[in-house]
Amino acid sequence: MKNTSFVWHPNTQMNEWDKFGEIKSAKGVWLTDTKGAKMLDAVASMWCNVWGHSNSELVKTIINQSKKLQHSSLFNLTNEPAEKLAKNIVKMSPGMHKVFYSDNGSSAMEIAIKIALQYWKNIGDKKKTQIATVENGYHGDTFGAMSVGYVPEFFGKFKKQLFSTVQFSIPNKYRLPKGFTLLDYQNYCLEKIEKRFSKNDDIAAFVMESGAQVAGGVMIYPKGFQNKISRLCKKYNILFVLDEIATGFGRLGSMLQYEEQKSIPDIVAYGKMLTGGYLTMAATLTNKKIYNSFLGEFNDWRHLFHGHTYTGNPIAAAVANENLKMYEKKHLIKKIQKTAKIFEKYYQEISEIDIVGDIRHKGMLMGIELVSDRMKKTPIHPKKSINKIFFEEGKKQGIYLRTLGNIVMLVPPLAITENELDLLIVRAIKTIKSARSQVV
Repeated sequence: MKNTSFVWHPNTQMNEWDKFGEIKSAKGVWLTDTKGAKMLDAVASMWCNVWGHSNSELVKTIINQSKKLQHSSLFNLTNEPAEKLAKNIVKMSPGMHKVFYSDNGSSAMEIAIKIALQYWKNIGDKKKTQIATVENGYHGDTFGAMSVGYVPEFFGKFKKQLFSTVQFSIPNKYRLPKGFTLLDYQNYCLEKIEKRFSKNDDIAAFVMESGAQVAGGVMIYPKGFQNKISRLCKKYNILFVLDEIATGFGRLGSMLQYEEQKSIPDIVAYGKMLTGGYLTMAATLTNKKIYNSFLGEFNDWRHLFHGHTYTGNPIAAAVANENLKMYEKKHLIKKIQKTAKIFEKYYQEISEIDIVGDIRHKGMLMGIELVSDRMKKTPIHPKKSINKIFFEEGKKQGIYLRTLGNIVMLVPPLAITENELDLLIVRAIKTIKSARSQVV
């Protein structure tokens, strides 16, 4: 029996599925389907949930705002929640000056790219037209985002339609080139970047995820790596653009990764956890220098030609304001730093599973890389999708898992309790063990 639903699901080979479980309600870290079965949400509903589901404070905010103003355009108008949110996020973001709203992370990064390229045109520099980035980064699924965050497995079919970028390697401690230590290879990567920067004055911006690559396989940057790239950008007059959509707001253990990494950008994008994971909203922030370059007479055509129907939606903005207030009131970042240590208790047990090649963890993010041969570090590659195998085995254990290729991702709601995180990891370990026979 083939699936009879009219919904086409994301990143899914629909031919593999006869039906999809329907979630009817959720409370805290638990999802409940129409049959009454519960699953622990181990992926924070695609990495965005902060406080768990059905949080009364956020729900109340949504209800109250929806009674007053559901949506009003930011084209020639404004609204109080959007104004308040912009003020709040500029205040918490060192070096930033203005906020441009959008609906999702991909759009926020498209805006960042457009701003970076237009900045140089606005100030009369016609040479700077190239975007530099790092290999295997991910910034979204739209065409500009695919160009800058090119993951071959995801986007290879569109390669001819994407614009070219200048790509650089990053240190991967699990797969270092022969003869290199991690520090050696980090320095080698930085030397390559500086050599290209000094060779030609054509790079407009350097774009990277802040703190770690998430969709690219949970690659945590070595200490100081991001800071050194930011310094090179300043040295060679290149805009530094950071994507904190999946890594900021506590996911890696700090409110803003660029503060922890000591690398203040020219442009930064936020999303996912901005609204606590309750409504779709994203934001692109710039410093004053960049914003001022877009000012002038109307016929100068310096202004940014970009806009979305739901830009600055007041319900989303209101819930984002409440979410940020709760971060402070409940001391969430300190709580995350304490809870995240639970992951460390299980390093040894996870590493003893014979198909586990590497464990990568920071804050409330863990990636477990599965291999068929530990010596050769060969990624598992079963005929059936790994994601489906782990979803089905996880469901049996009462846990909602989604993999990225051969990486098992553990990305729980940020406010998960220590006991709940213990339970999540124990069930994830059981899932890996029970799925082993299907993936090797």
